[in-house]
Amino acid sequence: MRIAFVRPNLYAGRSSDAMEPLVFAILAGCTPKDCRIELYDERLEEIPERLDVDLVAITVETFTARRAYQLASRFERQGIPVVAGGYHATFCADETLRYVRSVVVGDADDVWPEIVKDAKHGTLKRKYESRFPKLSDRVIDRSIFHKKRYRPVALVQFGRGCRYACDFCSIHAFYGTSLRWRPVSEVVGELSRIDRPYVFFTDDNLFNNKDRLRELLEAIRPLKLRWSCQCSIDIAADSELLQLMAESGCISLMIGFESLDPGNLKLMKKSWNQKHGTYGEMIRKIRDHGMMIYGGFVLGYDHDTPAVFDATLEFAIENRLFLANFNPLTPTPGSALYTRLQSEERLIRDPWWLDPDFKYGDCMFQPKRMSPEQLQEGCYRIRTEFNRWRSIGKRALDLRANCRTPLHAAAFALANITSRREIHRKQGMRLGDATEVLQEVYPPDDSVLMEVNA
Repeated sequence: MRIAFVRPNLYAGRSSDAMEPLVFAILAGCTPKDCRIELYDERLEEIPERLDVDLVAITVETFTARRAYQLASRFERQGIPVVAGGYHATFCADETLRYVRSVVVGDADDVWPEIVKDAKHGTLKRKYESRFPKLSDRVIDRSIFHKKRYRPVALVQFGRGCRYACDFCSIHAFYGTSLRWRPVSEVVGELSRIDRPYVFFTDDNLFNNKDRLRELLEAIRPLKLRWSCQCSIDIAADSELLQLMAESGCISLMIGFESLDPGNLKLMKKSWNQKHGTYGEMIRKIRDHGMMIYGGFVLGYDHDTPAVFDATLEFAIENRLFLANFNPLTPTPGSALYTRLQSEERLIRDPWWLDPDFKYGDCMFQPKRMSPEQLQEGCYRIRTEFNRWRSIGKRALDLRANCRTPLHAAAFALANITSRREIHRKQGMRLGDATEVLQEVYPPDDSVLMEVNA
């Protein structure tokens, strides 16, 4: 049996910052050995008009949903069954089923062997539901990435889920209170086989459990890795863990500051962000251990006025953030935020991800204290200002973290040059491919599905 894994791009054209899609290495590892696997990543290469395969598996994110559906319907019309999974496919299963034969709700790895078996016998179900599989005894097959030009970063997963439930985030809705980890010995074994110079832990929050994180850090310390992760800011209150992170090779942390306004943090259900001190104090503790900080900000919450842009930009530059993401508030399906804005009738485009006129950077809702245009223009302006050479130079003059060693300096330079290029490349791009029609294959009454199976 021949299977194609497809990773769509959010817009027409190629990307320069693509990293390995770990989900497909996980699925490849649990695919029966008598199957032949191909990987097509549209961020790197054009997807062939026709595929000589028996099954297509496609991952669907909210920003790539339009393009994923365009590709899926193309292959379905060619007679190739398509199965879709991912966050968006889980939260919008009925929508997704208009374009694909089958959808996976939740994690895919535990139901994937069943899907392959059903596809072989022509008995694919419309929906497969994951039951929070255990994460032990995993085979991660990275051979599917061979000869593809990804960034020299290996993505590795330790655990799934997050102990927090932020208003704007879909992770808690996806996993609920389920927190799972791989055995540390298996993670160490995987890391010892990786030939990339840099590792990124993909956990939504690596600091979900203090004892498990300490066990991981102590185990990887002898490996002499260079790595980064996403982490909640309360890690700064634990000097022992910060020291262990630094000693085990951590170069940078991606931290969601989200907002400088306590009122906004309360709306986000993220007041705990400032429980252990001010942002400045916690940043200083992390940088004192030689680790750079990639800051995430969400702009457009109900307490924000147009003054928020310059204040946030100044904060990011003055605190010498390694990188920063200034995101317009984005209501995505599955989040409490999306449900709230929908009930308040504040969504401008619903569903915005399928609107052919929607462009990357556009505002999707009506903010309370500014216009939609002010929000989208303000975010783009401060993204541009933060990535100007003057700002990059000022932040580079930081010997405590950003340029602590030649390795830090090289990582800082490469990441900032890439960020500077990508913010202009993506801004204003339409989602999907404007030359390809978005066409439903399976209407809600499943009449087309019955014809296919007849």
